[in-house]
Amino acid sequence: MKTSKNSVHNILLAASLALPLLAAGGAARADDQGGDAGTPPMMRHDGQQGRGHDGPDHGPGGGFHGGMPPFGGPGMGGRPPFAHGVELSEAQEDKVFAIVHAEQPYLREQGKAAAKAHEALRALGRAEQYDDAKAAALAKEAATAMANIALQHVRTEQKLLAVLTPEQRKKQAEGEARRAARP
Repeated sequence: MKTSKNSVHNILLAASLALPLLAAGGAARADDQGGDAGTPPMMRHDGQQGRGHDGPDHGPGGGFHGGMPPFGGPGMGGRPPFAHGVELSEAQEDKVFAIVHAEQPYLREQGKAAAKAHEALRALGRAEQYDDAKAAALAKEAATAMANIALQHVRTEQKLLAVLTPEQRKKQAEGEARRAARP
């Protein structure tokens, strides 16, 4: 049971870290292409208004720098999810900041590679001439980039956990157990 809890935790952590990066990659592609032509349909706003959407009261990006909320999203205090309920020293916060921000260029590169492969795959699906070998290669490219992102998140999580003292790790594990016990 512990293995499945750890697996679920790792998947959720990877997803929580990957989603803002994928959204940022989509925004960068849209800027490069002069609109949302390369943005996956599920990430397009299609005229919606409200928090996080373009509109007369919000402007582009919903008011966050670069259109992205702080780390962890609204209400999470800009801290990585693993650190909730754990008091970090200033030196530890600096280390966490350095670890998280050091991975950003690589994650952005991989996100752009995945997005480029997905867009090429979508274009191939709409093309008059379909090439199955090319489609398979593009799908593999996209999958490899997404796997690289997931692997980097796991590596980063291990680096972040190494910053904690044994007491902080215990408190962090107790917090995870409480969150996992919620319905």
